[in-house]
Amino acid sequence: MVAGRCLAFAAWLCASAAAAHAGPRAEVIHWWTSGGESAAVRQVAQAYRDAGGTWIDSAIAGGDQSRAVTVNRIIGGNPPTAAQFNTSKQFLDIIEEDMLNDVDDIARRENWDQLLPEPIVGVIKVKGHWYAAPMNIHMQTWLWYSKAAFAKAGIAKEPASVAELFAALDKLKAAGLIPLAHGGQSWQEVILFSSMLSNIGGRELYLKVIRDRDQAAINSAAFRNVLLAYKRLQTYVDPASPGRNWNDATALVIAGRAGIQIMGDWAKGEFTNAGQAAGKQYGCIPGLSANSPYLIQGDVFVFPKTDDADAIQAQKLMASVVEQPAVQLQFSKLKGSLPVRTDLDASQLDDCAQKGMAILRDRSRPVGVTEVYLTPDQNGALQDVLTAYWNTNMPVEKAQKSIASALRY
Repeated sequence: MVAGRCLAFAAWLCASAAAAHAGPRAEVIHWWTSGGESAAVRQVAQAYRDAGGTWIDSAIAGGDQSRAVTVNRIIGGNPPTAAQFNTSKQFLDIIEEDMLNDVDDIARRENWDQLLPEPIVGVIKVKGHWYAAPMNIHMQTWLWYSKAAFAKAGIAKEPASVAELFAALDKLKAAGLIPLAHGGQSWQEVILFSSMLSNIGGRELYLKVIRDRDQAAINSAAFRNVLLAYKRLQTYVDPASPGRNWNDATALVIAGRAGIQIMGDWAKGEFTNAGQAAGKQYGCIPGLSANSPYLIQGDVFVFPKTDDADAIQAQKLMASVVEQPAVQLQFSKLKGSLPVRTDLDASQLDDCAQKGMAILRDRSRPVGVTEVYLTPDQNGALQDVLTAYWNTNMPVEKAQKSIASALRY
């Protein structure tokens, strides 16, 4: 009987010791499910484990669905430890409802005010408190092209203006290729619109329209020209584009069936996952002029409110791990993004990322994407107009008036 009790006590002692050394346990909700994205997030998970934590992966395809699950679980009293969001106004509501823990001590210790680009700081730092740990930066309107497709179409040099872009698209069409690889989804159409607005209108018009919602700018002839150029792009997509996922559009460029895709730098992860290299099989253009604004957003982890000491410890470890230079670099190499820290050595990154880092360090170039400046309702209203204009015979005058109305308040 005594021996049995001793064995039971020994088993309890071993179990207690194992629990004591299990380290922080983090359930992480994210939507990184494509090939390049999955490879990248595995690096973060391994870094968290190497730091002594346990990573519980909860991948949910689609950003809207993933965010909805996170919010519903917070409201339902069963929050994850951390969850992916974008650097946008989309999580201001849950900050205002006191649903997130801050990570102020980590941000102060690691000098986020000095290390992070202003458009990112402007979103994740609210009323003096830091409510998210930034993982990376994405630029939304890169131009990706197939070198094989360009060669087949007789395009000898990269387009360096919007006029040269349309000339290249004409040559690709004449060569029997899909000129513009596009997924007919409304958020992708916003990207095409943003590309035309930033490259034609420059920083001044872009900020007047998107950040300031200036009615005179929206009703101007210059903005009308932007809308006409955006609509012209629609003549270069193939009939199968409606409903296509962004990574399936990227696959057309990878295969050389399409010439160009205008998409965020997460697309680069798909090229990498397919074994292609920047400057060899594909090219990348961050802007069609030397002064084009660099439209940035990014991915962050937010930390749902909890008073549980173990969960808070796991959250703080997570916030610290994702800012480590090695984690930032390895993640971005696979994801196609840029490290959010501007102090890192970019020489380890590929040609496209080095172009992006050089622009990012020029404080006159980075500005936020539409979601950085617009509320979800405003962004949704803009998106609805752009999608209707793209897919119907809506006159440009009506589109312009509708956008002015959508952004009036």
